Amino acid sequence: MANKALFNSYIGKLIGHTDTVNREGAPAYELGPKSKLAQLAVTGTLSATFYAEAQAQLDAVIALAGQVPPEFLAKAAIYARRKGHMKDMPALLLAALSVLDPVMLARAFPRVIDNGRMLRTFVQIMRSGAVARKSLGSRPKALVEAWLAHASDAEIIAASVGQSPSLADVIRMVHPKPANAGRAALYAYLIGKPYDVGMLPAQLAAFEAFKRDPAANPVPEVPFQMLTALELKSEHWAKIGRTAGWHMLRMNLNTFARHGAFGEPGFTRMVSKRLRDEGEIKRARVLPYQLMAAYTAAGKDVPHEVREALQDAMEIALGNVPKISGHVVVAPDVSGSMASPVTGRRKGATSAVRCIDVAALVAAAMLRANRHAEVLAFENDVVDVALNPRDAVMTNARKLASIGGGGTNCSAPLARLNAQKAKVDLVVFVSDNQSWMDQTGTRQTGMMAEWTKLKARNKAAKLVCIDIQPYGSSQAPERDDILNVGGFSDAVFEVIAQFEAGMLGPQHWTGEIEKLEL
Repeated sequence: MANKALFNSYIGKLIGHTDTVNREGAPAYELGPKSKLAQLAVTGTLSATFYAEAQAQLDAVIALAGQVPPEFLAKAAIYARRKGHMKDMPALLLAALSVLDPVMLARAFPRVIDNGRMLRTFVQIMRSGAVARKSLGSRPKALVEAWLAHASDAEIIAASVGQSPSLADVIRMVHPKPANAGRAALYAYLIGKPYDVGMLPAQLAAFEAFKRDPAANPVPEVPFQMLTALELKSEHWAKIGRTAGWHMLRMNLNTFARHGAFGEPGFTRMVSKRLRDEGEIKRARVLPYQLMAAYTAAGKDVPHEVREALQDAMEIALGNVPKISGHVVVAPDVSGSMASPVTGRRKGATSAVRCIDVAALVAAAMLRANRHAEVLAFENDVVDVALNPRDAVMTNARKLASIGGGGTNCSAPLARLNAQKAKVDLVVFVSDNQSWMDQTGTRQTGMMAEWTKLKARNKAAKLVCIDIQPYGSSQAPERDDILNVGGFSDAVFEVIAQFEAGMLGPQHWTGEIEKLEL
């Protein structure tokens, strides 16, 4: 018989020793600079999470920006915006690029700053001193001017909603040169200077007329935030809803209900039709958890038909969840730390959606696409919960999110599978990766000890660890059969599908970022 001590030592070398500790002080594997930055880019919200304060995230991003090539930094910003649908983090990465490589900044800027809110966020970060400067500088100033010059009147008007800084502040800062009399009137109107009334864009002229006499003029097609201070009737609110963007509808269902808009003829049907429209859903780049938030927040006065439309929208938004031919196991973390808001805690803007909600959502979506998949929710140990794969994603997600508490034991689902001598092709973990209850006393994590046993029976098995909040370490090191991925957008499902099909290179997720063309 082989010497067990020597054999275990050899296996340990194959696995790799842990080289850091997680936020609970338990052994973990430290991610490389590119992986850390990619994780922060797609999950970091610059808000306080369960284990880390917002300043810690900011400091980490600034430090990592100097440790990766500027080209990767530019691609990470684009990926975070285009695939991860993030807001603050891509703007921060651009701000870091403004110091490190202005040429790369110019290449990435138009693909990241795609609306007025992103423009204002970029300017805010630049002026804050977070990236060692408190002014725009010549290249960023020119890029902001170019955005203003190429934006349509409607885009400029939409960008005027919001403060700190306002678009008026930005205009005063960069002094853009208007290309024509109409744009000159628009800029003057926004910054409170005299303007030629006859040259105002039609939208603003209609807005001013409506302010003077709401009874005699139609509701103008301007951002609804510009109208909320006015005395509006239910028919006005219904009109606002008919011309609103898809996200505005999703986010303001209770507002429409409160103002009686659903009582107006045809309004309920119109809203329901738009919310479940596949084309609008794709154009809106909606995150699945945003639909969950809308469904959860919808009050009793929101019609049932509209609630059903949100469920239909969820099914469409999750249409790219991979179908795996073999035995799939999904392990959502339902421990106490997963009760933290998924986008962190921010005064006045804390999300009602928790990490456990997102973990449950991913698990329910994988079950929906793979009817024979097994769901092993875990905390101290595996928590048994009965799920029907035929139920709607939101129904199963609510069941999973209703359980939990306790400590974190990431090895528990794998230990259950090993005890059952199960055949497994793919295991997907959704967690914050802060496992601490399964320390082995050796220089490997409990998860890797159990994964090694599972791999002995299932040579081709693959492990995916989805990290919902970024802390820079993992319970499983990146290698051919292990993928560490950060984020909770539908882009995660695309990466899982490619990994399972053997289509990812050795760098896995960071390789997907590297593929982007600049």
